[in-house]
Amino acid sequence: MNYFLVKSEPFKYSWEKFNEEGRTFWDGVRNYQARNNMKEMKAGDLVLFYHSNEGKCVVGIAKVVREYYQDPTTEDPNWVVVDLAPVETLKNPVSLAQIKAEESLADISLIKQGRLSVMKLKNTEFDKILEMSQ
Repeated sequence: MNYFLVKSEPFKYSWEKFNEEGRTFWDGVRNYQARNNMKEMKAGDLVLFYHSNEGKCVVGIAKVVREYYQDPTTEDPNWVVVDLAPVETLKNPVSLAQIKAEESLADISLIKQGRLSVMKLKNTEFDKILEMSQ
């Protein structure tokens, strides 16, 4: 299994809206590294959902339910989407400040590449963030 983190501004697409809908295609990615990360997502992979700009915290866990395909919002073949479904709301959101303060997460892409909207996580990073949410 692979692990990822996706970022969304809550006023554009919140965790709450995601849960109401029950499934979405993850669109709007216009960065090649983020796109390449989406191309690596496989059905069943787990994804942390991060509220960016407002809140700045990991709020839930999603899973990949459909692997990458052409982004239906553009005809440009460079861009793809994946389908995600919510799995679980974190008991306690994990803030960016908490992540930055955790020594074992010092190399996480969320800190090293703050503008990247779709990033891979190591199993240990994923597990640590979940542990911090308890």
